[in-house]
Amino acid sequence: MLDFIVYLLYRAGSAIASVLPLQVLFVLGEFLGFCAWIVLGNYRHLARRNVTIAFGSEKSPKELRLLVRRHFQRLGGNLLCSIKLGVTPPEKMAARSEVENLDVIHQHLRAGRPVVLILSHLSNWELFAHILPKYIGYVRSGTIYRSLGNRFIDEHVRRLRGRAGVEMFNRKEGFEKAIKLLREGGVIGILSDQHSGDSGLWVPFFGRLASTSPLPALLAKRTGAALVGVAIYTDGLARWRIVVSPGLEAKQASVELLTAKTNDLIAVQIRRAPEDWFWVHNRWKMPQPSFLLARYKRGVYLPPDISAQDLQPFRILIRSSNWLGDAVMSVSAVRAIKNGRPDAHVMIATPAKIASVWKLVPEVDAILPLTSKSLLAAVRSIRGRPGFDVAILFPNSLRVALEARLSGVRRRVGYRGHSRSWLLNQIIRQPSPPRPLEHQSARYLRIAERCGANVANGKLSVEKKTLNPPSRCYGAAGAHDTSLNCESVGGSAAQLADSNQTSNLKHQTLIGLCPGAEYGPAKRWLPERFADVAARVAAQVPVQWILFGTHNDAEVGGRIAAGLGDSCVNRIGQTTLDQLILALRECRLLLTNDTGTMHLASLLGVPVVAIFGSTEPRLTGPLGDHHIVLRHHVECSPCFLRKCPIDFRCMKAVAAQEVVDAVLSILKAQPL
Repeated sequence: MLDFIVYLLYRAGSAIASVLPLQVLFVLGEFLGFCAWIVLGNYRHLARRNVTIAFGSEKSPKELRLLVRRHFQRLGGNLLCSIKLGVTPPEKMAARSEVENLDVIHQHLRAGRPVVLILSHLSNWELFAHILPKYIGYVRSGTIYRSLGNRFIDEHVRRLRGRAGVEMFNRKEGFEKAIKLLREGGVIGILSDQHSGDSGLWVPFFGRLASTSPLPALLAKRTGAALVGVAIYTDGLARWRIVVSPGLEAKQASVELLTAKTNDLIAVQIRRAPEDWFWVHNRWKMPQPSFLLARYKRGVYLPPDISAQDLQPFRILIRSSNWLGDAVMSVSAVRAIKNGRPDAHVMIATPAKIASVWKLVPEVDAILPLTSKSLLAAVRSIRGRPGFDVAILFPNSLRVALEARLSGVRRRVGYRGHSRSWLLNQIIRQPSPPRPLEHQSARYLRIAERCGANVANGKLSVEKKTLNPPSRCYGAAGAHDTSLNCESVGGSAAQLADSNQTSNLKHQTLIGLCPGAEYGPAKRWLPERFADVAARVAAQVPVQWILFGTHNDAEVGGRIAAGLGDSCVNRIGQTTLDQLILALRECRLLLTNDTGTMHLASLLGVPVVAIFGSTEPRLTGPLGDHHIVLRHHVECSPCFLRKCPIDFRCMKAVAAQEVVDAVLSILKAQPL
């Protein structure tokens, strides 16, 4: 019923418009377009975003605002005139229009070659559908269309076009009839500048990837038709100019290349009169949920003369976990996200204390250290960077979702938890229970996969020998912030300690030892057993132990170092994260509890002997190969408590000798 009422209003408006002169309709339409520019804020913002994509590097903000206003006015004038033109005789329409280069079409048709017309939503695009038979009436002509939402209006529009002699082919009914018309030497017009969703090929349009219909190219390749562009421009008060472009050579080109050339052709047409194009259409629409394009149906195509660096970036903000170990476990997901589309620009927003770890990941384009715990400070930092297309939130906290929402990021992706669903507009759903235990890294990879990335064969570690990435660390204002100690990681482990202690350190076999755990004492193996293991290994193999940890581990480190003497260098509480990375790179292995340092070593490709008790290695164990996890399951493990409320039986069950055997097995398996 509602559709029919709208149809009646449409017919009533058409009847009124049909009795008014075209010039009056055009002026009235421009006035109504100006009113729409004032009232329709969402469409005004969409048009402004679109013209910024197309001309942001060429025009000033003032020029862009003026272009949007002129577009609304021009669109209103042309739309109102198109209502009258539907019932205007072709001769009168021809009197209001001029045609340039029509011979391009005639030459192909007279040579017996069919023509596919590349049309776009420029100016009064309905005019061409009604006037086309007047100019090429000696062959059949048609158009492929998508049904309108209102079936009554759709039937009316089809009747008007059919009266003019244009055959209508519905996309949903397939293309066999259109192909038959072309093979009989006819002409098919296709509007080729719309977002094509899942059926489109992602090719550049004004330098930014856009889903584009390959239909014109497919029809041309299938039938041998010529591809010819036609544009319509407003040429005065209720006057129009139709311009035919030289044909695209289709015989030797692929469908993908022809589709890219179609976009180039339309972009050239738009540049001639930008205010005439339909900027309120979401041409660069971000698909949902798979905005990463690695698994898209038709994929991405870049012409030979365009590289990924030439594209306008698709800016992705990834909010890192606040913990070192969790951040490392998300690296595979970050890599999959970066590789999800060629134009991806990945910035990691991370607490400043762990910013250095992201310099190890070449897929990260920029790092935004969050130096304050203040929510508003984080929002200011994010807003200070160029606008982001999407924010991917690895932590489950409400605070992180608020950061992204208040920063104005349009697409916000993450898990539902902590009452934050209302702040997200793409929610990653967990598998339904019951389900087996999964590693924490799998949770991050699921986010990447649901966004459209390929997650198979995810790689975690980086090459130890070649690791020396450039600094990409940024402060809130976007400048390199040396106060955050974000310089490139370089040097050698010998630089970490006093020269009197370690003058020959670089000539030793180095083994790291991390006896602490920031989470709490329930994750810490007995200090005396660490000391016992280190002493036994040193008695059998000429090694140098390096102790790592925080200030909270100083007492434990002192006790272990006292027992080992010259075979140990105690750096607990004396290293920055950069220095820790530097030292771990030169270690043959790391003996550790379940710690962030354990995960950092696995990222660096350093073998790990890890002792687990209160936690579960299937959830947070080290990723990669050549690691050994020692854990004795007892009736109360895993408890995930910070402190053991009973007798610490899970950790006491791990004997010193089995740890010694694990360390020696890795040392023997690795050549010096």
